[in-house]
Amino acid sequence: MTVTYKLEAFEGPLDLLLHLIDKAEIDIHEVSISEITDQYMDYLSAMQELELEVTSEFLVMAATLLSIKSRQLLPKPPVIEEDYDIWDDDGLDPHDDLIAKLVEYRKFKQIAEQLREQEFERSLLYTKEPEDLTPFMKAEPANPIEGLHVGDLIKAFQKALRKAGRRNRVSTIHRDEISVKDRIRDIMELFREHEIVRFSKLIREEMGRHEIVVTFLAILELMKMKQVTCFQHQLFDDIVVHWRGEEVESGILEVEIDY
Repeated sequence: MTVTYKLEAFEGPLDLLLHLIDKAEIDIHEVSISEITDQYMDYLSAMQELELEVTSEFLVMAATLLSIKSRQLLPKPPVIEEDYDIWDDDGLDPHDDLIAKLVEYRKFKQIAEQLREQEFERSLLYTKEPEDLTPFMKAEPANPIEGLHVGDLIKAFQKALRKAGRRNRVSTIHRDEISVKDRIRDIMELFREHEIVRFSKLIREEMGRHEIVVTFLAILELMKMKQVTCFQHQLFDDIVVHWRGEEVESGILEVEIDY
């Protein structure tokens, strides 16, 4: 028959004793030293069969358990005040001392488990050193009325009232009008120097809408009197005004043009 051992790793002999007590599901204060000692020795035997290294602290605990078990099996000697052989140097029963160590070790083990859980939860969080975020902060706009007093506001209000009063003034603007006859005369003077003139050259930048319309009407009148011809090289191109080559008669402007 083959026996298979599955040994768990324990941090020390007290850890192994707690494992055996929890496995038996008994109260730590009601531990049977005889049963625990047998189980503990079986564990050490399994370690030796598997050629595992048994540390000295496990052997010391084995000796302590065997000593307590043997004392419990032997009949109790009569009580003699000078006889302290069954007691430790500090005056405690070895059984009670072992139970106290197990209780204390369980407390530390539970605390260690809680700290391990907190360590795991904390490991899920990412932290970094604080940085200076001043360059990314929006600059607070300056207060536009900082340093102003009531007197300054009164002066500004009075200045606004004076400006509003000037806006209400009514002024009459006289426009200098030019007639079609006068514009024809100007165009005829230009044709004395140039035989061909583009319509865009007859329009100056400072001309208003009225002057542009009068110039266009003057060209139409000259075409009507057969003094000029107009054409375009292509669609939407500049209008080219061509003088027909006839002498400018003094009576050309004597025609009746009433606009």
